[in-house]
Amino acid sequence: MYLGVTKPMLQLVLGAVLVFALFRVAGAKRAMVPGRLQYVGEAGYGFVRNTIGRDIIGSQDFMRFVPYLFALFFFVLVNNFLATIPFIQFPTMGRIGFVYALALISWLIYNYVGIKRHGFVGYFKLQTIPGGVSGPILALIIPLEFFSNILVRPVTLALRLFANMFAGHLLLILFALGGEYLLIHGEGLVKVVGPVSWLMFIAVAILEVLIQFLQAYVFVLLNATYIQGALAEEH
Repeated sequence: MYLGVTKPMLQLVLGAVLVFALFRVAGAKRAMVPGRLQYVGEAGYGFVRNTIGRDIIGSQDFMRFVPYLFALFFFVLVNNFLATIPFIQFPTMGRIGFVYALALISWLIYNYVGIKRHGFVGYFKLQTIPGGVSGPILALIIPLEFFSNILVRPVTLALRLFANMFAGHLLLILFALGGEYLLIHGEGLVKVVGPVSWLMFIAVAILEVLIQFLQAYVFVLLNATYIQGALAEEH
């Protein structure tokens, strides 16, 4: 009986379990001289805390957002890496609905903290009226800024991650299946292109690992940037 559970849905659960288990074990036996797993956990936390949280949001406000940024980064990263794991080989974030859900969470968080700090009217004023701009031009600027900063931002945030993961997956399929087809059905010199296609598959697979990391980093970096912009006193 079909229960409506798909492979990407199971991957979401698997990704969450893997992230929780890794850092739970890494922090279970903390020591002054860390072991390998503790070192990996501390290095991962320090990377998100300092490189993304403190450097982007600022030293005054960043700590309260570190748990969210830390969990988001490694959740997206693990789900991206699942695309290169044998017998899974599908990027969870290649399903746009999952990415939109993460973008919606981000949208709710940075708008909430902005409204909490500046008030409802003050926040939307900061988001729609650039500093130093006045006069009739505001009739054009305000709708554009509102559309860009409030409505479109979560859509572009989601599409950037989804498009990169989906496109990389399609490229791998193209080179792998294309090479197989040319070897089996090709004739003469055409068969030579089959191994070349597989070499391209290997090269793209290696490059894809780097892209999977970079896209997780960029996704969380933009989250931090939007939070910082919501907290800032001037747009």
